[in-house]
Amino acid sequence: MSDNQQNQLWGGRFSESTDAFVQAFTASVGFDRRMYRQDIQGSQAHATMLAEAGVLTGEERDAIIQGLDEIRAEIEAGEFEWSVALEDVHMNIEARLTDKIGITGKKLHTGRSRNDQVATDIRLWLRDEIDLIDGEMERLMTGLLDQAEREAATIMPGFTHLQTAQPVTFGHHLLAWFEMLKRDRERLADCRKRVNRMPLGAAALAGTTYPIIRERTRELLGFDEVCENSLDAVSDRDFAIEFCALAALCVTHLSRISEELVLWTSAQFNFIDLPDRFCTGSSIMPQKKNPDVPELVRGKTGRLNGHLIALLTLMKSQPLAYNKDNQEDKEPLFDAVDTLAGCLRAFADMIPAIEPNREVMREAARRGFATATDLADYLVRKGVAFRDAHEIVGKAVALGLEKKKDLSDMSLAELRQFSDQIDDDVFEVLTLEGSVSARDHIGGTAPDQVRAAVKRGRDALR
Repeated sequence: MSDNQQNQLWGGRFSESTDAFVQAFTASVGFDRRMYRQDIQGSQAHATMLAEAGVLTGEERDAIIQGLDEIRAEIEAGEFEWSVALEDVHMNIEARLTDKIGITGKKLHTGRSRNDQVATDIRLWLRDEIDLIDGEMERLMTGLLDQAEREAATIMPGFTHLQTAQPVTFGHHLLAWFEMLKRDRERLADCRKRVNRMPLGAAALAGTTYPIIRERTRELLGFDEVCENSLDAVSDRDFAIEFCALAALCVTHLSRISEELVLWTSAQFNFIDLPDRFCTGSSIMPQKKNPDVPELVRGKTGRLNGHLIALLTLMKSQPLAYNKDNQEDKEPLFDAVDTLAGCLRAFADMIPAIEPNREVMREAARRGFATATDLADYLVRKGVAFRDAHEIVGKAVALGLEKKKDLSDMSLAELRQFSDQIDDDVFEVLTLEGSVSARDHIGGTAPDQVRAAVKRGRDALR
């Protein structure tokens, strides 16, 4: 292909060929070719609309649609020759179409520009990817609900400041992770609404003089709305920024979960076991089993934060309408999608396979005076002011530290030396089971509340 042929789609006004380095430097086909399905989908809808508007004949429409079907097959069979000289996915496909069907292929671009074409392709592509990501989110959330239901009564320590605070159930803790992801999924669905608006018809920036029927194209492509201002339609990348923001937040949540998984698999905690297939070993220390999946997900948070900042910076100084800067929107967005999807897939596979070490968790909950608040609440119910109850329990804990005894292991006589309001019934609230069962309200850690929350969670996923 000669330089003149390479530039035939736009080079009429130019007197010399593009510098070879500039040609390679400005080309995007190396990464935007992944949108070929959406580019063909948009072109076929555009051709259908042009025929209905009387701009193309029925025969021209059919030739274009058939030619594009054949090109899709060539690409998927690995037989398509991508050319850097043709810059991007759009021009590569259009040039091949013209090779196949002749001058009719040149008529496809009537009434549109690469500006509204690429904006449409990105939205179609991202919409498809959002639907796949939503499926992975749902699979992960279902796995969390299944685990939470199994472990509704499994007692473990709850922490603040990474210090033992109060007993909770493992099921309740898993549901905290579920709530994070539930909000992420809501954000994903909300983002999809703004992604699903059609720029096609805005042309380069001002619309077109041809009698296009944008509502028909919208209908063919399954968009909810058309973008109503042509300048904004071709230059807006809010939807990509919004996706990267929710992706960064979602992986931040996965990173918090990862941190706990890494801690819990350590010998110092030993709360859970991860199957070998989610771990690796050491090249020098044969005893090691490293939780690589959660560690890597934790690390990828910085990558997604970077993509968000990159897109925000890309857009911050652009005048209307389209600028070449926007070619830089795709690689951060593509990688953000791939990274989020990969993290969710890894977690959706891994979470159901977690094996809790229930006795270790329970024993850990017995340490650190986890039922101290329950003793204070007991005294308040006996008529003691909370601040006085707080002081009484603090003295009891001091004795426990001195004697190396948990509150539940102390005798009634030992406890009564701090308050004569303490009676035999105190031991009902000092047990771990009594502590978690007492928090029997929506959002509480009582096993019955955990099971009820699981049911609500399943209903929300339907």
